[in-house]
Amino acid sequence: MTPQTLLDHLDKGRLWPAPSDLSLEAAYAQALAVRQLRIARGEQPRGYKVGFTNRSIWPRYNVFAPIWGSVWDSTLTLCEGEGSVSLAHTCQPRLEPEVVFGLKATPAAHATLDDLFDAIDWVAPGFEVVQSHLPDWKFVPADTVADGALHARLLVGQRTPVHQLAGNAAALDTLLAKARVALLKNDQVVEEGQGSNVLDGPLRALLHFTQTLRACHGAPDLQAGDLITTGTWTDAWPVASGERWTARFTSPLPNLLVNFTA
Repeated sequence: MTPQTLLDHLDKGRLWPAPSDLSLEAAYAQALAVRQLRIARGEQPRGYKVGFTNRSIWPRYNVFAPIWGSVWDSTLTLCEGEGSVSLAHTCQPRLEPEVVFGLKATPAAHATLDDLFDAIDWVAPGFEVVQSHLPDWKFVPADTVADGALHARLLVGQRTPVHQLAGNAAALDTLLAKARVALLKNDQVVEEGQGSNVLDGPLRALLHFTQTLRACHGAPDLQAGDLITTGTWTDAWPVASGERWTARFTSPLPNLLVNFTA
C-alpha cells in the first residue's frame, strides 16, 4: 500500500485488504511518509506514542519489541481527570492505561536517565486508544508500524510538574516503576498492572524510545513541547461508545476517567 492508501484507511476506519508485506525498516519509512501527508494537510504533530513496551503481552500479539509512532493535535485530548473521547472512524479500538511525559527541552545526545529527567516538564496519567486495521488484531511487527503504530486517540489527564514528584531521575524511576493501576470498565475492575511492566518502568521506556527514534533514518528528534506516552500497564481492552472507563492509579499518579462517544 502507498502512504496515501494507508492514510485513507486511518481516516475511514476500514480494514486493510491484506497485510502490508513490508520490512520493519520500510514500514517506518512508510509511516514517516504518512506523517508528512498529515502535516501537509494541516495536522500538527504533538509528540509520540511508544507501543509494545509491556513484555507480558508480547506473546499475545506476536510482537517482541517496542514500536513507536506520532500523536497528533487531531488525536489528542487534554483533561484534568475526566474526559470524553470519540471512537468515530476508529477500527477495532482498544484501551490502554499509560504514563505520559511532557518535555521542556530536547534530551541530550546519548541521553542517560539523568539527562531525561532534566528534559522532562511534567508527568501525567494517560489513556491511549489503539486500533488495528487487520482483522482480529492479527499482524506482524511491520504491520503495526505501518498502521500508525496502532495509535487512534490519546487522553492525557492531570499534568504534574516533574519536580513535584521526585528530586532526581533515580527517585522518579523507582516511584513510577512501583506504582500500580486498576483498570475499571463501568466501575468493575477488569485488570491490574504495574509501572515496571513497561521495560522496567516508564522512565526507562522513554529512554529506550529516545535511542530508537534517533536511530531511525529520517525521523525528527524530540523537541520542547513534545509529549510521549510510554506504553500500557495492562493488556489492551476492547471499548465501545457509551462505556465509561477508569484508571485508578496508586500514588503519585492521579486517577483518569474516560467516557466514550460515537
